[in-house]
Amino acid sequence: MILCRVLGNAVSTVKHPAFIGHSILVVQPVATDGKTPKGSSFLAADSVQAGEGDLVLCAREGNTARQILGSDSDPHHAVILGVVDEVNFLEG
Repeated sequence: MILCRVLGNAVSTVKHPAFIGHSILVVQPVATDGKTPKGSSFLAADSVQAGEGDLVLCAREGNTARQILGSDSDPHHAVILGVVDEVNFLEG
């Protein structure tokens, strides 16, 4: 799973049928501070009604995305799994 910040929406006039009814968001992987970019941005289907600026938890595995969003033959590659309220670390 990847900690990401939502940058915005991806908009298209034509969608593959598997994406109809799903919002596609642009997400940027970030470090555990929630601010420092860490890698390239990518598109993820939203399953939790996340919005621009939200800190989210993403899975960038097709099988995980397909299990949450559709059937085994759908072309999903990444999915937003949850909105993160805060990140804490245990010392030790």
